[in-house]
Amino acid sequence: MVSWIVSRVVVLVFGTLYPAYYSYKAVRTKNVKEYVRWMMYWIVFALYTVVETITDLSLAWFPLYYELKVAFVIWLLSPYTRGASLIYRKFLHPLLASREQEIDDYIVQAKERSYETMVNFGRQGLTIAATAAVTAAVKTNHM
Repeated sequence: MVSWIVSRVVVLVFGTLYPAYYSYKAVRTKNVKEYVRWMMYWIVFALYTVVETITDLSLAWFPLYYELKVAFVIWLLSPYTRGASLIYRKFLHPLLASREQEIDDYIVQAKERSYETMVNFGRQGLTIAATAAVTAAVKTNHM
């Protein structure tokens, strides 16, 4: 339990707050090199977050699991290892570039489906509200 708490604190502070502050500084100073560095980091960190969610459910029993997570986040951030830049340039950029059109198409479809779903939920909600109002009115008149 202690390892879990320590790893959560380290990942939140060093994996999120520290990079957020330096991202802010890059935006404030308009330093394009730092913009690129931190954008690569956030892309890799987003993937890490997805993978971490899955592995937390299946690999938390593994010895030193939480310690490895902490070490990985520090490796991603380190200006010496440039872990996030390495993962982005070697793996993520080529993968995203080769699948960009498919991803864009999927996002457009998802937006369209979500709009249709929200309209349908809205209609169903109005129907339920109208039915409830009519039922309440009928009950009131019969009393």
